[in-house]
Amino acid sequence: MAPFPLRHSPAKSFPLLLALSAMALASCSAAPSAAPPSSSAPTADASPTASASTTPAPPPASPSPDPGSRPLGWGPEQRDQDAALAAVAAMSPEQKAGQVLLPFFKGSQVEAHAALIQRLHLAGSIIMGDNVPRDPQGKVDVAAMGAVNQRLQQAVAADGRRWPGIMSVDQEGGAVARLGPPLTEWPAPMSYGAAGNLDLTRKAGKGLASELVPLGFDLDFAPDTDVTVGPADPTIGARSMSGDPAAAAAQGTAFSQGMLDAGVLPTVKHFPGHGSVTADSHLSLPVQPAGIDVLRGRDWRPFEAAVAAGLPVVMTGHIAVPALEPGVPASLSAPSYSALRGLGFKGVAVTDALNMGAVDKQYPAGAAAVKALAAGADLLLMPTDVEQAHAAIVQALAAGTLPAARLDEAAQRVATMMIWHARTTPPAGTAGSGAPAGSGAALSAQVSASAVTVVSGPCSGPLVPGSVRVAGGGPGDRERFEAAAARAGLTVGSGPLVNLIGFGGKPAGGDIAVSLDAPWPLQGSSAPVKVALYGRTDAAFDALAAVLAGKAPAPGKLPAAVGPFPAGTGCPRPN
Repeated sequence: MAPFPLRHSPAKSFPLLLALSAMALASCSAAPSAAPPSSSAPTADASPTASASTTPAPPPASPSPDPGSRPLGWGPEQRDQDAALAAVAAMSPEQKAGQVLLPFFKGSQVEAHAALIQRLHLAGSIIMGDNVPRDPQGKVDVAAMGAVNQRLQQAVAADGRRWPGIMSVDQEGGAVARLGPPLTEWPAPMSYGAAGNLDLTRKAGKGLASELVPLGFDLDFAPDTDVTVGPADPTIGARSMSGDPAAAAAQGTAFSQGMLDAGVLPTVKHFPGHGSVTADSHLSLPVQPAGIDVLRGRDWRPFEAAVAAGLPVVMTGHIAVPALEPGVPASLSAPSYSALRGLGFKGVAVTDALNMGAVDKQYPAGAAAVKALAAGADLLLMPTDVEQAHAAIVQALAAGTLPAARLDEAAQRVATMMIWHARTTPPAGTAGSGAPAGSGAALSAQVSASAVTVVSGPCSGPLVPGSVRVAGGGPGDRERFEAAAARAGLTVGSGPLVNLIGFGGKPAGGDIAVSLDAPWPLQGSSAPVKVALYGRTDAAFDALAAVLAGKAPAPGKLPAAVGPFPAGTGCPRPN
């Protein structure tokens, strides 16, 4: 479908937009007026006799609280919402439509993308793996990545907005990490559930997010707070922190709060819960057969915790829930957004990527964007063709099939969030803010050392003699294992066989089976010793080698059941 023509140029509305935004923001930062002097304080013409003979004045009243500081329950304050209301009221339909779209772009087409952001008034951008500049060794070119985000922010500013654009990325750790070395490599999020240490989880959230700030990112689509049901869950797996709803809720909230500590907006995902469906929404539409009571007791617990903690963003997943609306992805379903709001959520609801198979096959050419927005989404992530999506929103608005109030509400929420973020956080990429690439290495190592789990086998002493053999794993895994073994004083070439099982791997035998991702394959392994590692970083292999050599304990506990091994299986934790 060809893009629909815009109805008029938005340029005329920019002066009014700027003026209103500036007025609103200025009123937010004005200092409160001084309290009047106390009536009991003597004045220049008061005589001591007169003041002594009068009834003592009551103590001065406390100053009235600044109404602009009233919290909204998800981060921003009333002043931020007031500024957003004024700014959005001055926007054209085309500008409002752009505010709710967060697109992707291909490869290194940064200039073309910047021009599109400015022309369509887009909310910002997501950076995918093919957009990341690399140095000759294939590592992230940190300076160049920062320059890309800076250029896209310039396009946002050139559009006339007085708040930053959303520069976002998928950086969960483990299998989902668009940015690799020299940034710190983090283990799979299931490590946090295995370690069971909320303080460590919060520090890790801050550590991961702190390295995004100097690169210009202000929002991360992490953490994944889905509750996994185990081997029947083909998509989330070790991206989930736990199979226990309470633990997934606590760990996800702690990680999110750490991200906020670093100045990056977290995103809890994927409501109404992707860890308990048996299909992959990247390919097709999963169906969640559970009823509302089951969902409330399991899948929705982490989202309730996120709401209670005042977290700002929730992502909706492409999951059909017949108990809410049969056949329609939750990301496009009004009853699903009503359920989310029914939990008390007042922040920004963002869809999962609209170019995924679960949506794009059924709702092509901008239809998904309009349907999601009308259903209750505030931010539309990665429409297949953002120009078509923008045009479809503007046309639906003109035709009356998309209520103007719904678009206003969505644009206001997005603007409120970013105005608040700008007011309370140094701009992303500010010199001296955040932390340098790789600075979280020691913390990542601590996470893996705290998570490694002996599912079966001895809990003390060396698990191997001084030499081992190694098999299995994916590209680079054996090399990393051999290097870690050498650092732990083990040689490789003879002795017990350590069989590495990578992401999606099959059960393996040998003497010691080690799962590097989700631990499910261990249930079918014939190895007498079974170890869950939840990661394949250098630091994770160091943690494994230290346990094998008897130089460190394995304090982790299974965060979800693995066949006959119940959740909580593991060695006693040191005092």
